Amino acid sequence: MFRTPMQRILQGVRVLDLTRVLAGPWCTQNLADLGAEVIKIERPGKGDDTRSWGPPFLKDREGHDTHDAAYYLACNRGKKSVTLDIATEEGRGIARSLAISADVLVENFKVGDLARHGLDYASLSREHPRLVYCSITGFGQDGPYRDRPGYDFMVQGLGGLMSVTGERDDLPGGGPQKVGVAVSDLFTGMYATSAILAALLHRAASGRGQHIDMALLDVQVAMLANLSSTYFVSGVPPERMGNAHQNIVPYHVFRASDEFLIVAVGNDSQFAKFCEVIGEAQWPMDPRFATNPQRVRHRDLLVGMISERMRSRTARDWLSRLEPSGVPCGPINNLEQVFADPQVRHRRMQVKAPHPAAGEVCMVASPMKFSATPIPHDTPPPTLGQHTVEVLQGILGISAERLAELRARGVV
Repeated sequence: MFRTPMQRILQGVRVLDLTRVLAGPWCTQNLADLGAEVIKIERPGKGDDTRSWGPPFLKDREGHDTHDAAYYLACNRGKKSVTLDIATEEGRGIARSLAISADVLVENFKVGDLARHGLDYASLSREHPRLVYCSITGFGQDGPYRDRPGYDFMVQGLGGLMSVTGERDDLPGGGPQKVGVAVSDLFTGMYATSAILAALLHRAASGRGQHIDMALLDVQVAMLANLSSTYFVSGVPPERMGNAHQNIVPYHVFRASDEFLIVAVGNDSQFAKFCEVIGEAQWPMDPRFATNPQRVRHRDLLVGMISERMRSRTARDWLSRLEPSGVPCGPINNLEQVFADPQVRHRRMQVKAPHPAAGEVCMVASPMKFSATPIPHDTPPPTLGQHTVEVLQGILGISAERLAELRARGVV
C-alpha cells in the first residue's frame, strides 16, 4: 500500500512508555517523531526524574519557572503524559490494560521489578503474543551484573570509552575523561529504536512479538567500533590520544593565533594540498611524512611542526584558505554558534512548537529527513499528566466519576 504524504510512518502504532531519564525516553521520542502514539506513564505529583533536573527550567508566559527542566524537554516531545501509580492494585490493572492495547512496550526498570506487578514480558505476552517488549537496563537481563544499577558515566568507564577519551597521560591535563553528553544512554536509545522497528517488521511477517534486551554496557562495547577491531588485530589496547586520531595524521585540533580549529587530513593528496596552503609544500617530499603510515610513525614531530606553523594566523584566516582547497577543516563552535551556523539553519535543526504553559518551546529537530513522510515537530513535551483523562477515557473507557475517585486516592 502506498502511503500518502500526510501519513506518518508509524501511524497506528501505540507505544506504552514506562521509561524515565534518558536512554528509554530517547528511544520513545524517536518513535513519536516517526508517528507512533507514545503514552508515557509518570508518577503522580512527580513525573519523570528529569522534570526536576534544573535549572534551567522552561519559563511560562510571565517569565516564571515552570515545573519542566530543559533536560526533560530534550527527550519527551510528541508523547502523551499519563500519571499513574503502578504500585497500587488499581494502577497496575490500568497499566496492564494499556499494555494489552499497545503494540510496543518500552521499560527501564531494574531487572525483575515489573514482574512483581505482572507487567513483565512473560506475563503480558501470554495474553498479548503480538507485543514487542523492549527492556533497557545498565547490564542486561542476565549475567553477574544484572542487578547492578547502570548509569552512563560508570558505563563509559567500564565499557572502555574513557580509556580512549582524554589527553595522553604524559601531557598536561592527561587522564581519563567522559564524553560531554551521555553517549551510552543516547546510543542505547538509538539501538533500541532500531531493534523495535526490526521487531515490528518481524511481527508483520510472523504475527508474533518478542522481548528485546538492551543493555548500556553492551551498547558501549559495540560502539567502540574500529577501536575494538584495532585491539583484536594488534592485541594492544588503544590508549588515550586527546583530539588526535589513532590511525591518521594530521587529524588534530591546532591552536591558531587566536583560537582552536580542526584539521582532519584523510589521505596523502589532502596532506599535500594542506602543506601547500600553509606554505610548507616540501613536507610531502620528506620520506618521514610522504605517506600516512610514515606520518603516524612520526606523529609527535609532524604535529609539533604544524602547531608552530598554525600559530602564525587566526583560525578564521586559516579556515578561509583551507576550505576552498578541499582540505577537511572546521571551527570548534559553542552552541550559540552552532544554532547560528548557516548550514544548521538551512537544515532547520532548531524548531518551535506551541506549549500550554510557555506559549512555545524551542527544540532540536530530528535529524531524520523523509521525502514522503516529513516529521512535523508540532507536539511539544507534555506537561505532567496532561493526557491522563484523554487516554484513560478514550482507550480504556474509564468514566469521569471513576477517574475522579482514582485521582482522590492518588492512583492517577
